[in-house]
Amino acid sequence: MSAPQYDAIILGAGAAGLMAALTAGQNGRRVLLVDHADEPGKKILISGGGRCNFTNIHTAADRYISENQHFARSALSRYTPSEFLDMVNRHGIAWHEKTLGQLFCDHSARQIVEMLMAECREGNVALSFGLPVSAVDHADGMFRVTIDGREVRAPSLVLATGGLSIPKMGATGFAFEIARKFGLPVVQTRPALVPFTLGEDEALFRSLSGVSTEVVTRWGKTAFREAALFTHKGLSGPAMLQISSYWQHRTAITVAFLPDAANDWLIEEKRARPRSALRTALARRLPERLADALIERIGLEGELVTLRDADLRKAQDRLARWPFNPNGTEGYAKAEVTAGGISTKALNQKTMAASKVAGLYAIGEAVDVTGWLGGYNFQWAWASGRAAGLAL
Repeated sequence: MSAPQYDAIILGAGAAGLMAALTAGQNGRRVLLVDHADEPGKKILISGGGRCNFTNIHTAADRYISENQHFARSALSRYTPSEFLDMVNRHGIAWHEKTLGQLFCDHSARQIVEMLMAECREGNVALSFGLPVSAVDHADGMFRVTIDGREVRAPSLVLATGGLSIPKMGATGFAFEIARKFGLPVVQTRPALVPFTLGEDEALFRSLSGVSTEVVTRWGKTAFREAALFTHKGLSGPAMLQISSYWQHRTAITVAFLPDAANDWLIEEKRARPRSALRTALARRLPERLADALIERIGLEGELVTLRDADLRKAQDRLARWPFNPNGTEGYAKAEVTAGGISTKALNQKTMAASKVAGLYAIGEAVDVTGWLGGYNFQWAWASGRAAGLAL
């Protein structure tokens, strides 16, 4: 009996794979969507606290990290957040905008998965879930994929199995293995959008576990203003997750603890409330436990009137550029995404097709394109999946 044949086999039923499948299927292609998990969209289901931050209305190519900063622009411009939102609205899914352009489901992330699966059914997409892929080969213009001992064939193969983040959800380096097998270069991967760990010399801050405050965090020329959260291991919260994607090991990040404070706010405080303690002045603006920890590190105590202006200015400067030296991150187990991946040098930015292997495509997190926190990575998944789906 000859192997079943399709127009395209898509490996990975996450956000990008689902979008590629429904697009190609609705274009009349015979598509097989494959995933070793027993159900589709597992990372979609846990995203956004179970409500799926499915896009960001401020999506732009400069909010993505890649060896080629311009690569994402083509796909993103041809499938926009408003176009995905049209699909969400068409399916009657209630949504709301949170801070910074982030769009979430009112009820459940499962609605997004159900929407994508309904669209796949409309495109007559064939499904293979819960069975392992043991081999992927290519000869005579056909890709041969062995699923649970049975071979299927297609002239086109789409790598949409994501990256290494959250291995407990089934994440593997499968896409990178297949890419290398077919000669596609892979940019060194690393955990991104991930909490930092701090060493013993900064254990004082680890003792603040659960304390959160709005800061501006910087690494090099990159800065984010969002909440930072102290954890029993180190630093987390949106500000830290954002900067982690840019951070390089053994370098410092800086934190402005009072982003709205005037340059000489402590001097002004001394003039207005001379008998006030430095700790009191800081605790008015920051959580008390954090104020205590910062004062302990600064080493200045007493009423403001007893402290020299020069020392107060040093304290101001330190609070505006407080250095932290993370000794690492919490790794792929806690990383929201994987930075690096299949090199954009090997792919066509309009179709996501491999330039040297006819019929091979790579999309979503498997590619060296990593978005900011807040729906940007989902929009890349939708846009890159759409681009490949149209090209199949």
